Amino acid sequence: MRPFPALAQASILVLTLSTCAEPADDSPVAAPGEPLPGLSEAELASFQRGRGWFDHAWTPEEGLGPLYIQNRCSSCHDLPAFGGMGVESLYLMARWDSATGCDPLAAEGGTVRQTAATPLAQAAGIFHEGVPDSANVRVTEVAPLLFGLGLIEAIPESEIESRADPDDADGDGISGRVLRTSDGRLGRLLRKSDVATIHDLVEAALISELGLTSARYPAEEKLNGQALPAETDPAPDPEVPEETIQALTDFVRFLAPPAAEVPASPAVRDSLAEGSRLFGQLGCASCHVPTLETGSGPVPALSRKPIHLYSDLLLHDLGSEVRSVCSGDVSPTEVRTPRLMGLRYREPYFISSMNPSTEQRILAHGGEASRARQAFEQLNTEGRSLLLRFLRSL
Repeated sequence: MRPFPALAQASILVLTLSTCAEPADDSPVAAPGEPLPGLSEAELASFQRGRGWFDHAWTPEEGLGPLYIQNRCSSCHDLPAFGGMGVESLYLMARWDSATGCDPLAAEGGTVRQTAATPLAQAAGIFHEGVPDSANVRVTEVAPLLFGLGLIEAIPESEIESRADPDDADGDGISGRVLRTSDGRLGRLLRKSDVATIHDLVEAALISELGLTSARYPAEEKLNGQALPAETDPAPDPEVPEETIQALTDFVRFLAPPAAEVPASPAVRDSLAEGSRLFGQLGCASCHVPTLETGSGPVPALSRKPIHLYSDLLLHDLGSEVRSVCSGDVSPTEVRTPRLMGLRYREPYFISSMNPSTEQRILAHGGEASRARQAFEQLNTEGRSLLLRFLRSL
């Protein structure tokens, strides 16, 4: 959230681009779990094939495990529909040192802790991974919504980089930055913005959460760095062929963003408009950018489309209250601006001690977002209610 120097500009931007007041653009939306409008027959067929694999229960004979978390993708992404979030949690761990940087604990099992094991692994006395003593950053998170990721992937790098200000050259207290992967691609997915493409995301999830090998990850995960006995994994590697990975990728890529709430009455419309105005007045829209646009590409359904994302897809340091695992040169307190699109489909499931409410999350904003948080704290009860009502309509 960018603080006060941009208040007037942000307010105008939000009032112009907010999706809550019956948008007159061609932003592609659909019900949760449904495909993008405008897909070709071949693209729809690949989407449906991928949906089948997304809900497929993998068995040890097919390559599940030996260490894993769940046996199907949909276990963690089924609320309110396939591709959504879930109540299952991921236990993430790493070691962070401000002098030496991030250690993803590759020699001790990696960042993701596998909490289940196949019968053959259990017969060998292996039931789950432990937590290394060296892990000084440990968090539990739920899986994110996947809706609209194809459109996010299609946003040009230049569109994202244009908003970066890593050295805070304009002196406004905001220093959003981009992250490049080891091969030079711009990261844009997940909490740390450390994944560049949906294909990469799918392959990484298969190996770390289901224990399924692929061409990119041909070796099984180790038990806190120790190789598993050969007899615990009878399936030949790679366990998932490229055509299956591509179908899963297309399922996620072609998931439509969810539509924002359509006001049921003039009174609701006025409330949402006022909440949108406050969203801009407080400076939230400077990082939670209401609308980005995809570039030109080979898939018409993804080409030149506005997406009401409410994110700049940049990394910002928000302080210790949002502390998570580190990744590469991304510190525990840096996060990619969370997209608010689809918030109304997330909050009913994520309010718990592990996943606080929208208001609690706002109040946890520190670092670069401190002034915007302070402005929120100064709102009266009605103002807070209107702002939160607007956010819950997205």
